[in-house]
Amino acid sequence: MKKYVALLRGINVGGNNKIGMSELKQCFESLGYNKVSTYINSGNVIFESPKTEITELAGEIETAIKEAFSLDISVVIRDKNNIEKICRKIPADWVNNKDYKTDVMFLWPKFASRNTLEQIRINPLVDTLLYIEGAIVWHLKKEDYGKSKMGDIIGTSVYKNMTVRNINTVRKLASLMKEG
Repeated sequence: MKKYVALLRGINVGGNNKIGMSELKQCFESLGYNKVSTYINSGNVIFESPKTEITELAGEIETAIKEAFSLDISVVIRDKNNIEKICRKIPADWVNNKDYKTDVMFLWPKFASRNTLEQIRINPLVDTLLYIEGAIVWHLKKEDYGKSKMGDIIGTSVYKNMTVRNINTVRKLASLMKEG
């Protein structure tokens, strides 16, 4: 069995695409996945499966969500090793707190390349981007948020092919994936 996390894009945001976590857990269990658990209400599902093909898992989950909840939700799958690697490579002082904002943008396979960085406009004086195996990490001081160019990404094809989690959530997912 291999441990994965499914990162659902755009559920329970602003009152849209509502899915209860207990129902979502049941949906994953109906697919035959083991040790299913959810973390917070934003669509993070940890599970085990003998399957190793990420795109097959994502498609299976997207289909099940469509059938169970009548929602078209995109899903990115990462295995335990990928999440741990991302956490190891992000500097320890890159946090999400009152002074700093650090987000991890998990990319869909067709955008999961260092070349995707070239498609993102930044303000090099305030924005720092780091590519780590299928994800782009964005870091800045919160006081500089208004000077950032990262808002320009909204509506682009890159933006439509990612799901974002703050670094605190990603580190917690790594911790949860180590357990049991």
